[in-house]
Amino acid sequence: MRSNTLSDLSDIADRLIAAYDSATTLQPITAARPDFTVAEAYAVLAEIEARRRRQGWQPVGRKIGFTNRTIWDRYGVWQPMWAHTWAHTVHQAEAGQAELSLSGFVQPRLEPEVVFKLKAPLPVTEDPVTVLESVDWIAAGFEIVQSHFPDWRFTAADCTAAFGLHGALVIGSPLAVTEANRAAIAEKLPRFTATLSRDGSVVEQGSGANVLDSPALSLAHLARVLAEQPQSPPLAVGETVTTGTLTDAWPTKAGETWSSDYGDLGLDGLSLTFT
Repeated sequence: MRSNTLSDLSDIADRLIAAYDSATTLQPITAARPDFTVAEAYAVLAEIEARRRRQGWQPVGRKIGFTNRTIWDRYGVWQPMWAHTWAHTVHQAEAGQAELSLSGFVQPRLEPEVVFKLKAPLPVTEDPVTVLESVDWIAAGFEIVQSHFPDWRFTAADCTAAFGLHGALVIGSPLAVTEANRAAIAEKLPRFTATLSRDGSVVEQGSGANVLDSPALSLAHLARVLAEQPQSPPLAVGETVTTGTLTDAWPTKAGETWSSDYGDLGLDGLSLTFT
């Protein structure tokens, strides 16, 4: 198999940016280059993000994708990935309600997630309570993911390079993490049940344990991965991190209203109407 040179990777970045900016699809990278690796995908993603920064995009956090092991077989992706989120792609709901236009998205789907905001550097640890010591607050979130590859068919390398599939993130009302509630939140995160509804009808429920055994452990996973990627910036104070879908990713269309309930986790759910 041929190796992918820096020129090849730059060409891939060109084509992915063009697909994003024109809201169109393209064939998976691995269709023509089956030797394209996840490591090369992160190099393409870094090139794309460097170009976006030069265009004025401002990173505000990260998204982690494919942390839900229950959907790995469905999509043919068996490992998590990460990408940056941006000031213009992250939206704060007001009183738990928001509207979002689907214009410009390609094959959009919705994912209910748990979002964390960092107040301190995150150490590499597998202890969820230690993780939460670095967290300012948690909140319900809806990530809108999109696929520039037809019919959502891709490999881990394809979707990593393609912006980590990130389209937008809507964040709900924050719940402060304090010394008094930290241990209780850590204990609830793996076992709470999230309920996702569309136009008032339940479509799926998902457990916090779906997300690498706990959304807190998903955050810990990201810290560990970044420590192994010297080219990637570590998590910084003030970043928001959305930790992966609790259910499957559900196709969306204009006119629908989606809502979430987070059970006994103590978070206020979200209501999001697409226009």
